[in-house]
Amino acid sequence: MINDIKKDAESRMKKSVEALHSNFNKIRTGRAHPSILDAVTVEYYGSQVPLSQVASVNVEDARTLSIVPWEQGMVPKIEKAIMTSDLGLNPASAGTVIRVPMPMLTEETRKGYIKQARSEAENARVAVRNVRRDANGDFKSLLKDKDITEDDQRQGEDDVQKLTDKYIAEIDKALAAKEQDLMQV
Repeated sequence: MINDIKKDAESRMKKSVEALHSNFNKIRTGRAHPSILDAVTVEYYGSQVPLSQVASVNVEDARTLSIVPWEQGMVPKIEKAIMTSDLGLNPASAGTVIRVPMPMLTEETRKGYIKQARSEAENARVAVRNVRRDANGDFKSLLKDKDITEDDQRQGEDDVQKLTDKYIAEIDKALAAKEQDLMQV
């Protein structure tokens, strides 16, 4: 019972950290990375689908993404979807290939992205703490139902606290790496 609660807490904390990494990938650095366009959806036969389902996205060089749609007619729709997204990118098509140059980041935009990264990291920390609170609540309810002893409850809460500390340290490490990545010119 106690081990199930700890395993569940650890898997949920791990998912919070994975979500943070996914959110960090969406924050644009000066370099081209295909995951920047993960949030872009394109209209395809009446429904909105992710860009990755209608085209291949590749890194052409350090500052340019190339997008090759699987259907010729999708070029203008993909360009429009990228322009209307809030990424601040301007695609240019050359026949069937769409090139997306990454603009240089100004000091002001870098600071804005760092603020966004810190906010994402704080959200991840809150999610990890919420998992800890839920697990501790489960331990308390088991104690109240007399399914475990007070020592078992205390030991379980200590173990969950160690997990919490581990994952919060991982979040802080990821944030520091992202901040350093954003500040490189």
